[in-house]
Amino acid sequence: MRFFFRRLGKEHALSILRWRYLPPYDFYNFDINTIQEDLCYLTDPKNAFYAILNVYEELEGYCSFGADGQVPGGDYSTEALDIGMGIRPDLVGQGHGKHYAQAVVKYGANIYRAQKCRVTIAEFNKRAQRVWAQVGFEQIGKFVKTGTEEEFVIMIYEV
Repeated sequence: MRFFFRRLGKEHALSILRWRYLPPYDFYNFDINTIQEDLCYLTDPKNAFYAILNVYEELEGYCSFGADGQVPGGDYSTEALDIGMGIRPDLVGQGHGKHYAQAVVKYGANIYRAQKCRVTIAEFNKRAQRVWAQVGFEQIGKFVKTGTEEEFVIMIYEV
């Protein structure tokens, strides 16, 4: 599988904002009441969001590099490139997650010259944890998000 990355523009961001995941993954759905704010956030270059495109330039997912991948309450004292990733709802659960994750790590490590990469994943999302583990990420911590009861795990990978 080959993927291409492009800074996230308005058209792709609007598509992503409409994506709807089934429970329990609806945790990742964007709030329909904050579409304009979320659109500005996703397309602001300082937030480093990229579209993941297939060879036909169709949107299959998105990723981010940097602070967006962090969750309040986690220990981010180790220097690493934080990665966030989302795959189009109709493409999840088909066994291709490893390919997306590998491509995102390779792209991010290359453009940001990272020695280590890190992901923070909702604890309930065992599917995502397995995907990143297949790429070589190892869990280094677990915490509760500030102001909530939501648990998250932190996984790291040395490039």
